[in-house]
Amino acid sequence: MKPTDIGVADYFHKVVDCQWACPAHTPVPEYIRLIAAGRYSDAYMINWRSNVFPGILGRTCDRPCEPACRRGRVEKEPVAICRLKRVAADYKDDIRSLLPKAPSTRNGKRVALIGAGPASLTVARDLLPLGYQVVIYDGDARAGGMMRTQIPKFRLPETVLDEEVNYIVDMGPELRLGRRIDSFKALLAERYDAIFVGTGAPRGRDLDMPGRKEAAANIHVGIDWLASVSFGHINKIGKRVIVLGGGNTAMDCCRSSKRLGGEDVRVVVRSGFEEMKASPWEKEDAMHEGIPIHNFLVPKSFTHAGGRLTGMMFEKVAAKYDDKGRRNLVSTGEPEIHMECDDVLVAVGQENAFPWIERDVGIEFDRWGMPKVDPATMQSSLPNVLFGGDAAFGPKNIIWAVAHGHDAAISINKLCLGEDVHVRPPPMVDVMSQKMGIHEWSYDNDVSLDLRYKVPLKDQTITLRNIKEEVELGFDPKLAFAEAQRCLNCDVQTVFAHTLCIECDACVDICPMDCITFTPNGEEADIRQRLSAPAKNAGQDLYVSQDLKTGRVMVKDEDVCLHCGLCAERCPTGAWDMQKYYLDMTHAGAACHSR
Repeated sequence: MKPTDIGVADYFHKVVDCQWACPAHTPVPEYIRLIAAGRYSDAYMINWRSNVFPGILGRTCDRPCEPACRRGRVEKEPVAICRLKRVAADYKDDIRSLLPKAPSTRNGKRVALIGAGPASLTVARDLLPLGYQVVIYDGDARAGGMMRTQIPKFRLPETVLDEEVNYIVDMGPELRLGRRIDSFKALLAERYDAIFVGTGAPRGRDLDMPGRKEAAANIHVGIDWLASVSFGHINKIGKRVIVLGGGNTAMDCCRSSKRLGGEDVRVVVRSGFEEMKASPWEKEDAMHEGIPIHNFLVPKSFTHAGGRLTGMMFEKVAAKYDDKGRRNLVSTGEPEIHMECDDVLVAVGQENAFPWIERDVGIEFDRWGMPKVDPATMQSSLPNVLFGGDAAFGPKNIIWAVAHGHDAAISINKLCLGEDVHVRPPPMVDVMSQKMGIHEWSYDNDVSLDLRYKVPLKDQTITLRNIKEEVELGFDPKLAFAEAQRCLNCDVQTVFAHTLCIECDACVDICPMDCITFTPNGEEADIRQRLSAPAKNAGQDLYVSQDLKTGRVMVKDEDVCLHCGLCAERCPTGAWDMQKYYLDMTHAGAACHSR
């Protein structure tokens, strides 16, 4: 194997698994250390720069960082990264003086943002300080998009949403709210320098089955129903409710129903419990509130009497696998099951809807009606029209919309400056030794043995009576400190200087994970098998030194390293050092300009 080039930015970035997995590449270990130190405002600002909505995401994020967390490789539960983000938001000071402001003079460029959701708001956040005139259109009367219309208040209080949306609104975009765009041609005629489409996936899928039309008054499309609840148009539901679907929207529907009068609320899914698309914690929350989940039931028809819904018929199925491992749902042959109900909420998926974009304006669509979007630049086939969030690639989540917004803002800035949009700016990278003494480091390298702490919940006798009552209380500072100590500081890297190594094996002896080996070089597959502990995760790199005096090489398995620093403390020559790797993604601005 060739010696590892640790000067390549992505090498250590991949070792910081949580940051690598985050679409916005938030410096997770850095803000967790700041929380442990009680520096909540600093932790918040690190988050705000990367993911724009720390208080919102600290309650609602799909947490792609947590399955990647290295803590989950040495014990069952990862660090509660998402809920620690909320701690920074809950305990910060007034940070408005730290936010960038739009300059008093504009740069003469006008940008239209269609939709006032997380993707568009991120574009606005990045472009307004650069002097762009930003105009935001949305059919709703208030900004926030799906964060306001589809996430129930018991998960995301309106005060938190308003605070973080207003940080951007206060920068001075022109808001044209309550104004739906009906013609893209008419918008193009206004001669904007760039147009960003962040309209989400606003259309919920329906079920065209026998009885659908006859019982229509009590059959509701999930996301539309949630929006009506959010704006106060709906404040009650029948006592017996069936929710169809296994995603997060279905979980929000069933829990909302429980608060609006539903006494017998059930979730019914076609697939198995494990195959449900809902996040594990969303399913747990629903079941904690006494909502059963029935699986392997395929809806066949709505039953009705006298023009009113009476229930649903379901076919019982089982999962069967063919010789190629493909799954099919096959009827068990049992009699159909009838479930009585007063209302049905259909939450079986969402679709994009672009009836307002004429098909002869130069934007190409695929056979599914989705725009053809460059995933790097977010541009459509019409170069000055960009898409992001769910509008670009279908339903995902808020953190992906934020990442798309950052990328689109870079493209818009380069486009308006006449630069090559495909030349993307590199991140800012800093690597600095953490040595404070012979056995002292500037970070706490003691590995906590604590298991993951549970977030306290408000009593159900309170939360189930009021749909606006937040369920999670969040960590207090004491619990936040204890949970933050579980972080393994994966951004503090073990850096090896082969010229100082005397091959005494002190680091090998002290390593608690057996991840350091001195061995003859060879092919990667061979080396992975003959390390002190076989390196089975091929997705994580091996750190290979240059040849040592004996002709061997030092090989370290990055996969299970605890970043405890014991190798550096034990090394008699200082061949090992602990160096903090800080990666900060470059957003639209001066750092993007061609030099």
